[in-house]
Amino acid sequence: TTKQNQNTPQSQKFRYNRRLKLDYEEITPCLKDVTLIWEKMLSTPGRAKIKFDAEKIHSAVGQGVPRHHRGEIWKFLAEQYHLKHQFPSKQPPKDTPYKELLKQLTSQQHAILIDLGRTFPTHPYFSAQLGAGQLSLYNILKAYSLLDQEVGYCQGLSFVAGVLLLHMSEEDAFKMLKFLMFDMGLRKQYRPDMTILQIQMYQLSRLLHDYHRDLYNHLEEHEIGPSLYAAPWFLTMFASQFPLGFVARVFDMLFLQGSEAIFKVALSLLGSHKPLILQHENLETIVDFIKSTLPNLGLVQMEKTISQVFEMDIAKQLQAYEVEYHVLQDELIDSSLNDNQRLDKLEKANSSLRKQNFDLLEELQVANGKIQNLEATVELLLTNEGKLKQSILTLEQERASLLKAVEEMRKKIGGTDGKPLLTRQEHMDAF
Repeated sequence: TTKQNQNTPQSQKFRYNRRLKLDYEEITPCLKDVTLIWEKMLSTPGRAKIKFDAEKIHSAVGQGVPRHHRGEIWKFLAEQYHLKHQFPSKQPPKDTPYKELLKQLTSQQHAILIDLGRTFPTHPYFSAQLGAGQLSLYNILKAYSLLDQEVGYCQGLSFVAGVLLLHMSEEDAFKMLKFLMFDMGLRKQYRPDMTILQIQMYQLSRLLHDYHRDLYNHLEEHEIGPSLYAAPWFLTMFASQFPLGFVARVFDMLFLQGSEAIFKVALSLLGSHKPLILQHENLETIVDFIKSTLPNLGLVQMEKTISQVFEMDIAKQLQAYEVEYHVLQDELIDSSLNDNQRLDKLEKANSSLRKQNFDLLEELQVANGKIQNLEATVELLLTNEGKLKQSILTLEQERASLLKAVEEMRKKIGGTDGKPLLTRQEHMDAF
Protein backbone atom coordinates (compact mmCIF):
# COMPACT_ATOMS: atom_id res chain seq x y z
CA THR A 1 0.00 0.00 0.00
CA THR A 2 2.91 2.36 0.64
CA LYS A 3 3.93 2.02 -2.99
CA GLN A 4 0.38 2.68 -4.11
CA ASN A 5 0.25 5.75 -1.85
CA GLN A 6 3.45 7.03 -3.38
CA ASN A 7 1.87 6.94 -6.80
CA THR A 8 -1.36 8.79 -6.07
CA PRO A 9 -1.60 12.03 -8.06
CA GLN A 10 -1.48 13.96 -4.78
CA SER A 11 1.78 12.41 -3.57
CA GLN A 12 3.34 12.77 -7.03
CA LYS A 13 2.39 16.46 -7.00
CA PHE A 14 3.88 16.80 -3.48
CA ARG A 15 7.18 15.23 -4.63
CA TYR A 16 7.24 17.38 -7.77
CA ASN A 17 6.59 20.54 -5.74
CA ARG A 18 9.27 19.59 -3.22
CA ARG A 19 11.84 19.16 -6.01
CA LEU A 20 10.72 22.44 -7.53
CA LYS A 21 10.97 24.28 -4.20
CA LEU A 22 14.48 23.06 -3.39
CA ASP A 23 15.83 24.11 -6.77
CA TYR A 24 18.92 25.98 -5.61
CA GLU A 25 22.63 25.35 -5.28
CA GLU A 26 23.95 24.37 -1.83
CA ILE A 27 26.95 26.39 -0.69
CA THR A 28 28.09 24.19 2.19
CA PRO A 29 27.77 20.66 0.83
CA CYS A 30 26.62 18.55 3.76
CA LEU A 31 28.82 15.53 4.41
CA LYS A 32 27.18 12.18 5.05
CA ASP A 33 28.23 11.94 8.71
CA VAL A 34 26.84 15.45 9.42
CA THR A 35 23.55 14.46 7.74
CA LEU A 36 23.48 11.40 10.01
CA ILE A 37 23.99 13.58 13.11
CA TRP A 38 20.99 15.68 12.01
CA GLU A 39 18.84 12.65 11.22
CA LYS A 40 19.59 11.19 14.64
CA MET A 41 18.58 14.43 16.41
CA LEU A 42 15.45 14.88 14.29
CA SER A 43 14.23 11.33 14.85
CA THR A 44 14.70 11.36 18.65
CA PRO A 45 11.42 10.23 20.28
CA GLY A 46 9.72 13.04 22.23
CA ARG A 47 12.10 15.50 20.56
CA ALA A 48 10.02 18.62 21.30
CA LYS A 49 10.54 18.21 25.07
CA ILE A 50 14.27 17.37 25.09
CA LYS A 51 16.97 20.03 25.49
CA PHE A 52 19.88 19.06 23.23
CA ASP A 53 23.44 20.16 23.88
CA ALA A 54 23.76 23.74 22.51
CA GLU A 55 27.40 23.20 21.48
CA LYS A 56 26.46 20.10 19.51
CA ILE A 57 23.71 21.98 17.65
CA HIS A 58 25.98 24.98 16.99
CA SER A 59 28.68 22.73 15.61
CA ALA A 60 26.20 20.80 13.42
CA VAL A 61 24.78 24.02 11.93
CA GLY A 62 28.36 25.19 11.32
CA GLN A 63 29.23 21.99 9.44
CA GLY A 64 26.20 22.26 7.20
CA VAL A 65 22.47 21.70 6.96
CA PRO A 66 21.19 19.14 4.42
CA ARG A 67 18.82 20.89 2.02
CA HIS A 68 16.13 18.16 2.06
CA HIS A 69 15.98 18.31 5.90
CA ARG A 70 16.37 22.07 6.20
CA GLY A 71 12.71 22.92 6.93
CA GLU A 72 12.51 20.24 9.63
CA ILE A 73 15.82 21.48 11.11
CA TRP A 74 14.50 25.05 11.33
CA LYS A 75 11.42 23.77 13.18
CA PHE A 76 13.77 21.78 15.47
CA LEU A 77 15.85 24.93 16.19
CA ALA A 78 12.63 26.81 17.03
CA GLU A 79 11.64 24.02 19.46
CA GLN A 80 15.07 24.23 21.10
CA TYR A 81 14.71 28.01 21.44
CA HIS A 82 11.35 27.57 23.20
CA LEU A 83 12.83 25.01 25.61
CA LYS A 84 15.66 27.40 26.45
CA HIS A 85 13.38 30.42 26.84
CA GLN A 86 10.41 29.04 28.75
CA PHE A 87 8.88 32.51 29.16
CA PRO A 88 7.13 33.68 26.00
CA SER A 89 8.02 36.95 24.26
CA LYS A 90 6.72 40.13 25.89
CA GLN A 91 3.95 40.44 23.31
CA PRO A 92 2.98 36.91 22.31
CA PRO A 93 0.82 36.87 19.16
CA LYS A 94 -2.85 36.02 19.37
CA ASP A 95 -3.41 32.32 19.00
CA THR A 96 -5.88 32.52 16.12
CA PRO A 97 -5.75 29.31 14.05
CA TYR A 98 -4.26 29.73 10.56
CA LYS A 99 -7.40 28.43 8.82
CA GLU A 100 -9.53 31.01 10.68
CA LEU A 101 -7.26 33.85 9.56
CA LEU A 102 -7.56 32.71 5.94
CA LYS A 103 -11.34 33.17 6.05
CA GLN A 104 -11.00 36.89 6.86
CA LEU A 105 -10.33 39.85 4.55
CA THR A 106 -7.20 41.97 4.82
CA SER A 107 -6.83 45.68 4.10
CA GLN A 108 -3.30 44.91 2.89
CA GLN A 109 -4.45 42.84 -0.09
CA HIS A 110 -3.32 45.33 -2.75
CA ALA A 111 0.20 45.77 -1.30
CA ILE A 112 0.65 42.00 -0.96
CA LEU A 113 -0.55 41.23 -4.51
CA ILE A 114 1.82 43.82 -5.99
CA ASP A 115 4.80 42.22 -4.24
CA LEU A 116 3.98 38.61 -5.18
CA GLY A 117 5.40 38.96 -8.69
CA ARG A 118 8.55 40.67 -7.36
CA THR A 119 9.37 37.88 -4.91
CA PHE A 120 11.88 35.36 -6.34
CA PRO A 121 10.65 36.08 -9.91
CA THR A 122 13.16 33.62 -11.41
CA HIS A 123 12.48 30.72 -9.04
CA PRO A 124 10.34 28.03 -10.76
CA TYR A 125 8.03 27.62 -7.72
CA PHE A 126 7.09 31.31 -7.68
CA SER A 127 7.44 32.31 -11.33
CA ALA A 128 3.94 31.32 -12.54
CA GLN A 129 1.56 34.27 -12.08
CA LEU A 130 -0.89 33.28 -9.32
CA GLY A 131 0.41 29.70 -9.53
CA ALA A 132 0.62 27.40 -6.48
CA GLY A 133 3.70 29.16 -5.09
CA GLN A 134 2.32 32.68 -5.34
CA LEU A 135 -1.06 31.64 -3.90
CA SER A 136 0.54 29.95 -0.87
CA LEU A 137 2.74 32.99 -0.34
CA TYR A 138 -0.31 35.27 -0.56
CA ASN A 139 -2.11 33.16 2.07
CA ILE A 140 0.79 33.36 4.54
CA LEU A 141 1.23 37.13 4.14
CA LYS A 142 -2.53 37.75 4.36
CA ALA A 143 -2.80 35.62 7.53
CA TYR A 144 0.17 37.41 9.11
CA SER A 145 -1.22 40.87 8.28
CA LEU A 146 -4.43 39.91 10.11
CA LEU A 147 -2.61 38.36 13.08
CA ASP A 148 -0.24 41.30 13.62
CA GLN A 149 -2.25 44.41 12.80
CA GLU A 150 0.46 46.80 14.01
CA VAL A 151 2.91 45.57 11.38
CA GLY A 152 0.29 44.46 8.85
CA TYR A 153 2.28 43.90 5.69
CA CYS A 154 5.66 45.46 5.05
CA GLN A 155 7.81 45.21 1.92
CA GLY A 156 10.49 42.62 2.50
CA LEU A 157 8.25 40.22 4.43
CA SER A 158 7.31 38.42 1.21
CA PHE A 159 10.95 37.30 0.83
CA VAL A 160 11.18 36.04 4.42
CA ALA A 161 7.91 34.10 4.04
CA GLY A 162 9.03 32.90 0.59
CA VAL A 163 12.26 31.37 1.90
CA LEU A 164 10.32 29.55 4.64
CA LEU A 165 7.72 28.31 2.15
CA LEU A 166 10.42 26.77 -0.06
CA HIS A 167 11.38 24.50 2.82
CA MET A 168 8.08 23.49 4.41
CA SER A 169 4.30 23.38 4.11
CA GLU A 170 2.26 26.58 3.98
CA GLU A 171 0.95 26.31 7.55
CA ASP A 172 4.39 25.42 8.97
CA ALA A 173 5.89 28.38 7.10
CA PHE A 174 3.28 30.64 8.74
CA LYS A 175 4.18 29.24 12.20
CA MET A 176 7.90 29.79 11.56
CA LEU A 177 7.25 33.34 10.30
CA LYS A 178 5.40 33.96 13.57
CA PHE A 179 8.37 32.49 15.48
CA LEU A 180 10.95 34.69 13.70
CA MET A 181 8.82 37.81 14.08
CA PHE A 182 7.71 37.46 17.70
CA ASP A 183 10.21 35.15 19.44
CA MET A 184 13.31 36.20 17.51
CA GLY A 185 12.15 39.82 17.63
CA LEU A 186 12.30 40.58 13.90
CA ARG A 187 8.92 42.32 13.88
CA LYS A 188 10.44 45.42 15.53
CA GLN A 189 12.14 46.37 12.28
CA TYR A 190 8.92 46.19 10.25
CA ARG A 191 6.91 48.57 12.42
CA PRO A 192 5.52 51.55 10.47
CA ASP A 193 7.84 54.10 12.16
CA MET A 194 10.99 52.14 11.07
CA THR A 195 12.88 53.43 14.16
CA ILE A 196 14.51 50.05 14.75
CA LEU A 197 15.80 49.95 11.18
CA GLN A 198 17.48 53.34 11.77
CA ILE A 199 19.05 51.97 14.96
CA GLN A 200 20.27 48.89 13.04
CA MET A 201 21.89 51.10 10.38
CA TYR A 202 23.64 53.06 13.14
CA GLN A 203 24.83 49.82 14.79
CA LEU A 204 26.19 48.50 11.49
CA SER A 205 28.02 51.76 10.86
CA ARG A 206 29.65 51.58 14.32
CA LEU A 207 30.63 47.93 13.79
CA LEU A 208 32.30 48.88 10.49
CA HIS A 209 34.17 51.59 12.38
CA ASP A 210 35.37 48.93 14.88
CA TYR A 211 36.27 46.12 12.51
CA HIS A 212 37.15 47.79 9.19
CA ARG A 213 38.23 51.37 9.93
CA ASP A 214 39.71 52.04 6.45
CA LEU A 215 36.50 50.91 4.76
CA TYR A 216 34.42 52.96 7.22
CA ASN A 217 36.50 56.08 6.46
CA HIS A 218 36.23 55.50 2.70
CA LEU A 219 32.43 55.23 2.87
CA GLU A 220 32.17 58.26 5.20
CA GLU A 221 34.33 60.32 2.86
CA HIS A 222 31.79 59.68 0.09
CA GLU A 223 28.85 60.21 2.48
CA ILE A 224 27.61 56.63 2.12
CA GLY A 225 25.73 55.41 5.19
CA PRO A 226 24.48 51.82 5.54
CA SER A 227 20.88 52.91 4.80
CA LEU A 228 21.96 53.43 1.16
CA TYR A 229 22.74 49.76 0.65
CA ALA A 230 21.98 47.61 3.75
CA ALA A 231 18.26 48.28 4.41
CA PRO A 232 17.11 45.49 2.01
CA TRP A 233 19.62 43.10 3.62
CA PHE A 234 17.87 43.55 6.95
CA LEU A 235 14.29 43.68 5.63
CA THR A 236 14.62 40.58 3.43
CA MET A 237 17.40 38.72 5.35
CA PHE A 238 19.54 39.08 2.16
CA ALA A 239 16.91 37.17 0.16
CA SER A 240 16.10 39.89 -2.40
CA GLN A 241 19.61 40.11 -3.87
CA PHE A 242 21.70 37.07 -2.95
CA PRO A 243 21.75 33.47 -4.28
CA LEU A 244 19.27 31.19 -2.50
CA GLY A 245 21.95 28.77 -1.29
CA PHE A 246 23.57 31.66 0.56
CA VAL A 247 20.23 32.95 1.89
CA ALA A 248 19.37 29.46 3.21
CA ARG A 249 22.62 29.51 5.23
CA VAL A 250 21.73 32.97 6.58
CA PHE A 251 18.39 31.52 7.74
CA ASP A 252 20.19 28.57 9.38
CA MET A 253 22.02 31.12 11.52
CA LEU A 254 18.96 33.28 12.02
CA PHE A 255 17.15 30.33 13.64
CA LEU A 256 20.24 29.63 15.73
CA GLN A 257 21.26 33.15 16.81
CA GLY A 258 18.43 35.56 16.01
CA SER A 259 18.85 38.95 14.31
CA GLU A 260 22.47 39.25 15.48
CA ALA A 261 23.30 36.92 12.57
CA ILE A 262 22.23 39.57 10.01
CA PHE A 263 24.80 42.05 11.38
CA LYS A 264 27.51 39.40 11.30
CA VAL A 265 26.77 38.48 7.68
CA ALA A 266 26.68 42.17 6.63
CA LEU A 267 29.98 42.87 8.38
CA SER A 268 31.64 39.78 6.98
CA LEU A 269 30.45 40.54 3.42
CA LEU A 270 31.70 44.13 3.48
CA GLY A 271 34.99 43.12 5.12
CA SER A 272 35.77 40.38 2.63
CA HIS A 273 35.13 42.76 -0.32
CA LYS A 274 37.05 45.64 1.21
CA PRO A 275 39.89 45.80 -1.40
CA LEU A 276 37.35 45.93 -4.25
CA ILE A 277 35.16 48.56 -2.57
CA LEU A 278 38.21 50.76 -1.83
CA GLN A 279 39.06 50.80 -5.57
CA HIS A 280 35.86 52.73 -6.36
CA GLU A 281 36.12 56.46 -6.01
CA ASN A 282 32.59 57.92 -6.17
CA LEU A 283 29.21 57.46 -4.52
CA GLU A 284 27.41 55.93 -7.54
CA THR A 285 30.00 53.27 -8.35
CA ILE A 286 30.52 52.29 -4.71
CA VAL A 287 26.78 51.87 -4.06
CA ASP A 288 26.33 50.10 -7.40
CA PHE A 289 29.17 47.68 -6.56
CA ILE A 290 27.70 46.86 -3.13
CA LYS A 291 24.16 46.46 -4.50
CA SER A 292 24.85 44.62 -7.77
CA THR A 293 28.30 43.00 -7.86
CA LEU A 294 28.63 41.99 -4.21
CA PRO A 295 25.57 39.66 -4.23
CA ASN A 296 26.91 37.62 -7.14
CA LEU A 297 29.46 35.94 -4.92
CA GLY A 298 31.35 32.87 -5.93
CA LEU A 299 30.72 29.73 -3.89
CA VAL A 300 34.11 29.94 -2.19
CA GLN A 301 33.48 33.55 -1.17
CA MET A 302 30.02 32.67 0.18
CA GLU A 303 31.33 29.76 2.22
CA LYS A 304 34.13 31.93 3.62
CA THR A 305 31.58 34.59 4.67
CA ILE A 306 29.40 32.03 6.44
CA SER A 307 32.26 30.33 8.29
CA GLN A 308 33.50 33.76 9.50
CA VAL A 309 30.07 34.44 10.96
CA PHE A 310 30.37 31.39 13.21
CA GLU A 311 33.54 32.83 14.76
CA MET A 312 32.09 36.27 15.57
CA ASP A 313 30.55 37.50 18.80
CA ILE A 314 29.16 41.03 18.66
CA ALA A 315 26.28 40.86 21.19
CA LYS A 316 27.87 43.31 23.66
CA GLN A 317 28.70 45.88 20.98
CA LEU A 318 25.19 45.74 19.54
CA GLN A 319 23.75 46.46 22.97
CA ALA A 320 26.17 49.30 23.65
CA TYR A 321 25.51 50.95 20.27
CA GLU A 322 21.76 50.79 20.73
CA VAL A 323 22.11 52.68 24.03
CA GLU A 324 24.54 55.11 22.35
CA TYR A 325 22.01 55.79 19.57
CA HIS A 326 19.29 56.70 22.09
CA VAL A 327 21.67 58.96 24.04
CA LEU A 328 22.64 60.81 20.85
CA GLN A 329 18.98 61.18 19.83
CA ASP A 330 18.15 62.60 23.26
CA GLU A 331 21.04 65.07 23.02
CA LEU A 332 19.85 66.19 19.59
CA ILE A 333 16.33 66.74 20.91
CA ASP A 334 17.70 68.46 24.02
CA SER A 335 19.77 70.96 22.04
CA SER A 336 16.65 72.09 20.16
CA LEU A 337 14.48 72.62 23.26
CA ASN A 338 14.10 75.78 25.35
CA ASP A 339 14.42 75.69 29.15
CA ASN A 340 10.70 75.16 29.82
CA GLN A 341 10.47 72.25 27.38
CA ARG A 342 13.62 70.73 28.84
CA LEU A 343 12.20 71.03 32.36
CA ASP A 344 8.95 69.49 31.15
CA LYS A 345 10.88 66.62 29.54
CA LEU A 346 12.89 66.01 32.72
CA GLU A 347 9.73 65.98 34.83
CA LYS A 348 8.13 63.44 32.49
CA ALA A 349 11.27 61.28 32.61
CA ASN A 350 11.27 61.62 36.38
CA SER A 351 7.66 60.53 36.80
CA SER A 352 8.26 57.65 34.39
CA LEU A 353 11.25 56.57 36.49
CA ARG A 354 9.16 56.90 39.66
CA LYS A 355 6.50 54.65 38.12
CA GLN A 356 9.18 52.12 37.10
CA ASN A 357 10.56 52.28 40.61
CA PHE A 358 7.10 51.70 42.07
CA ASP A 359 6.48 48.77 39.71
CA LEU A 360 9.83 47.25 40.62
CA LEU A 361 9.07 47.68 44.34
CA GLU A 362 5.77 45.88 43.85
CA GLU A 363 7.54 43.09 41.98
CA LEU A 364 10.12 42.94 44.77
CA GLN A 365 7.43 42.65 47.43
CA VAL A 366 5.71 39.87 45.49
CA ALA A 367 9.06 38.11 45.09
CA ASN A 368 9.81 38.52 48.81
CA GLY A 369 6.38 37.11 49.64
CA LYS A 370 7.13 34.11 47.42
CA ILE A 371 10.52 33.64 49.07
CA GLN A 372 8.93 33.71 52.54
CA ASN A 373 6.32 31.15 51.43
CA LEU A 374 9.05 28.95 50.01
CA GLU A 375 11.12 29.29 53.18
CA ALA A 376 8.08 28.35 55.30
CA THR A 377 7.46 25.35 53.03
CA VAL A 378 11.11 24.29 53.33
CA GLU A 379 10.92 24.62 57.12
CA LEU A 380 7.74 22.54 57.21
CA LEU A 381 9.36 19.89 55.02
CA LEU A 382 12.43 19.82 57.27
CA THR A 383 10.23 19.44 60.38
CA ASN A 384 8.29 16.63 58.69
CA GLU A 385 11.56 15.02 57.66
CA GLY A 386 12.76 15.19 61.30
CA LYS A 387 9.52 13.60 62.51
CA LEU A 388 9.74 10.88 59.88
CA LYS A 389 13.34 10.11 60.84
CA GLN A 390 12.25 9.87 64.50
CA SER A 391 9.37 7.53 63.55
CA ILE A 392 11.71 5.36 61.53
CA LEU A 393 14.13 5.17 64.44
CA THR A 394 11.30 4.20 66.86
CA LEU A 395 10.00 1.59 64.40
CA GLU A 396 13.47 0.13 63.98
CA GLN A 397 13.87 -0.10 67.77
CA GLU A 398 10.44 -1.76 68.07
CA ARG A 399 11.34 -4.19 65.32
CA ALA A 400 14.61 -5.09 67.03
CA SER A 401 12.88 -5.72 70.40
CA LEU A 402 10.12 -7.78 68.67
CA LEU A 403 12.71 -9.91 66.90
CA LYS A 404 14.45 -10.42 70.23
CA ALA A 405 11.15 -11.42 71.93
CA VAL A 406 10.38 -13.87 69.09
CA GLU A 407 13.80 -15.40 69.47
CA GLU A 408 13.33 -15.83 73.22
CA MET A 409 9.87 -17.39 72.75
CA ARG A 410 11.31 -19.82 70.23
CA LYS A 411 13.89 -20.92 72.71
CA LYS A 412 11.27 -21.39 75.48
CA ILE A 413 8.89 -23.37 73.28
CA GLY A 414 11.77 -25.49 72.08
CA GLY A 415 11.97 -26.88 75.66
CA THR A 416 14.66 -26.81 78.19
CA ASP A 417 16.62 -29.60 76.53
CA GLY A 418 17.08 -27.27 73.58
CA LYS A 419 15.25 -29.54 71.09
CA PRO A 420 13.93 -27.65 68.13
CA LEU A 421 10.20 -27.08 67.71
CA LEU A 422 8.11 -29.72 65.93
CA THR A 423 7.14 -28.82 62.44
CA ARG A 424 3.46 -28.64 61.53
CA GLN A 425 3.81 -31.93 59.59
CA GLU A 426 5.37 -33.68 62.61
CA HIS A 427 2.43 -32.55 64.76
CA MET A 428 0.06 -34.14 62.24
CA ASP A 429 2.11 -37.36 62.18
CA ALA A 430 2.00 -37.57 65.99
CA PHE A 431 -1.76 -38.01 65.76
